[in-house]
Amino acid sequence: MFPESSQITIPVKGKEKRFPVGSIYCVGRNYVSHAIEMGEDKRVPPFFFSKATWTIASEIIEYPGGTSSFQHEVELVIAVGEKSSIYGFSIGVDLTRRDIQKEAKINGRPWFSGKNFRGSSVVSKIVPFNPQIDLNTLELELYVNDNIKQKGKCSDMIWNPGEIMCELTKEIDLKAGDLIFTGTPHGVGDLEKGDRVMISIPEFITHNFSIK
Repeated sequence: MFPESSQITIPVKGKEKRFPVGSIYCVGRNYVSHAIEMGEDKRVPPFFFSKATWTIASEIIEYPGGTSSFQHEVELVIAVGEKSSIYGFSIGVDLTRRDIQKEAKINGRPWFSGKNFRGSSVVSKIVPFNPQIDLNTLELELYVNDNIKQKGKCSDMIWNPGEIMCELTKEIDLKAGDLIFTGTPHGVGDLEKGDRVMISIPEFITHNFSIK
């Protein structure tokens, strides 16, 4: 009836083949420190929400319309392989129109508009996983214009990567190609046009993007 949409893919570090993206799942409130800075009850457990694949971007992000509080949230991203295995991981940013999200919270509405817009899911190259890598020991860093804004340890997650996947599979069938944003540590903040952002998992991957 109409042409098929092209498959969204992400480069894999050290390989020619690219990772074909299926669905995007996100964990909210997975760091106590971030829950506190958002004024949330730290006793409330993490939860899941989803984002559209067309939100994926990498290097140049246009400042979205309809917001005066455009914020960064650096995250470990899990790339799902066959049979709900971990194919790899990357460093990502869940960009958020915070004022729109807050209004949705107040009115008891979904977060769709605050989280889903072109370029709201920044993802680096995927690092292939091997059993010698302990995801719980990884550190996340985000710099804006060479100034560090977020720095966190995956060991501070409420649900670690394995627990996230176990909890998520209680709700849905994970498929090869799915991405899971695992939550952000404290330090989220506003971005402006012209900002240069660097995100990193030291010793594994670094990624740069800018706000247009």
